[in-house]
Amino acid sequence: MNKKHYIRTACLSVLSLFAVSCLDLDPKAQLGDNLVWNKADNFQLFANQFYSWTRDFQLSTTNTYGNGVSDGPHSDYRSDLIATSSINTYSQGTNVIPAEDDNYTTLYKQIYYTNLLLNRAESFEDKAAIAVPVAEAKFFRAYCHFELVQIWGNVILLTQPLDLTSGELYAARNDRGEVIDQIVTDLQEAAEALPETAEAGRLTKYAAYAMLSRVALYEGTWQKFHTNGADTETNTERSTELLTIAKNAAYNVIKDNKYKLFYNETLGNQSYRYMFILEDAAQCNPANLHKTDNTEYILSHRHRDGDKGTNITHGMLANVCYVTRKMANMYLCSNGLPIDKAGDTFKGYPGATTEFQNRDNRMTNTLLQHGQKYWNNDGKWRTTWNDEDLNNALEANVRSNSGYQNYKWCVERQVADYYESMDYPVIRYAEVLLNYVEAVYELQGNISDDDLQYLNDVRTRVNPDMPELTNEFASKYGLSMREEIRRERTVELFLEGFRIDDLKRWATAPEEMPQDQLGVKVKGTWFETNWSAQSRQLNSDGCIILYDGRIWDDKLYLYPLPSDQLQLNPQLGQNPGWSNN
Repeated sequence: MNKKHYIRTACLSVLSLFAVSCLDLDPKAQLGDNLVWNKADNFQLFANQFYSWTRDFQLSTTNTYGNGVSDGPHSDYRSDLIATSSINTYSQGTNVIPAEDDNYTTLYKQIYYTNLLLNRAESFEDKAAIAVPVAEAKFFRAYCHFELVQIWGNVILLTQPLDLTSGELYAARNDRGEVIDQIVTDLQEAAEALPETAEAGRLTKYAAYAMLSRVALYEGTWQKFHTNGADTETNTERSTELLTIAKNAAYNVIKDNKYKLFYNETLGNQSYRYMFILEDAAQCNPANLHKTDNTEYILSHRHRDGDKGTNITHGMLANVCYVTRKMANMYLCSNGLPIDKAGDTFKGYPGATTEFQNRDNRMTNTLLQHGQKYWNNDGKWRTTWNDEDLNNALEANVRSNSGYQNYKWCVERQVADYYESMDYPVIRYAEVLLNYVEAVYELQGNISDDDLQYLNDVRTRVNPDMPELTNEFASKYGLSMREEIRRERTVELFLEGFRIDDLKRWATAPEEMPQDQLGVKVKGTWFETNWSAQSRQLNSDGCIILYDGRIWDDKLYLYPLPSDQLQLNPQLGQNPGWSNN
């Protein structure tokens, strides 16, 4: 890897940052002069830029990897659950080695920034005065290294702002385990120094523990399910170590009761949906709640009212996002059972909306039903926030694309395109609860009903009458506890950038990813006689085939390194399976 170009760019970019911030800086110092690093406030100002690197609604100039909704390495568009009008080559399994990849250079540039602050902190006398920016630098150094591991596996570990001629810039990659160990250390140290409370969108010790639970769960399950011919005992020991860290880190968030799942009595069973579109502008929900009422977001990518950003509503609403039949079928029935075990509670597919009946309320929080009244930000918006708004509403017509239409992330108030101002949940409490449950189960191969209560809390937020998942319930109905834990995670975190990474760490991608992406069942249903324009091919069950011919090869567990980096540093070596492309 040759970082000469972008480290030089990094220096110039940060010089610009300080210039804009009116700091006294001698350009010749290249960020090393005491005039820059002689005040605690300057450390904090420098660290403020790190917050633009977290996951958000779309790619940006400072974050090419961390989008949650539009296409990117973690996007659900690269998974098995949603599609668009054009083939996603990553989801299809046909991506190739890129000539270059901005993710690679951007992440290392950002790591350089964090290392620069940490290096300068070593010679700053008043360590207490800069404890928070130092902790922030450690958190974001860990954050960026974790991105690298998820995308490429083994990567070069950097803990110093290296000189342009340093040999480490041309070295072989570090083993992923070594990188993960440094990530764990950074997050643990960050947690010890960060405050318990902070301004919304800024780091607390709970954000560090929550991130640690994510990292350790990811790598712990990766090591458990990816033996790759390695010694089984070694893999088990490593997996146990990491899953224990994941469990304990999640519990460190849970035990202090600083966060709780978002719920409001006025919003009721629609609380899940409205949580994602809370803003600080005019009324944006029937309960007139705003971002300050959100008790669930542990770390968010903030957006202010009036700032131009992403056209989220038009980019996600209705038939823009092709939700698949597979996703629709994942929602449990109201009796707590999957559709294939629910008996008469599941009403099947004869009508346009029968499959929505007696289901997990998150299904109707997330998907539109045919004939449903709904609103957007473009001519059909809410003004009274009561039933009068039904007189000025759109009516869902699902007869296009997959026949399943998305409702998540879409505002109902009048606001110009690109000016929706809801925050993106980088880490929310529901994920931490589910991290804990999964870590406990994978550690022990079983889980107590007491620990399952955290999963049930997530499920019953908008399903108060649904039976809880217990060991007795699972045994009675022949349910796989692991499958139900994974189902809950998939349903709760849908469209938040977790699914493809989960399939990879569980090593279930070879089974799940090659499956055809399907839409609604047409043959023998309401759609057969009411969707005359339906021209897509049907499968043997009479369901729309959105995309077939999807493949999976084990090389797809990791992305290929870009060609330009291999040319600059042949010591990197290409990831397995990609060399002959």
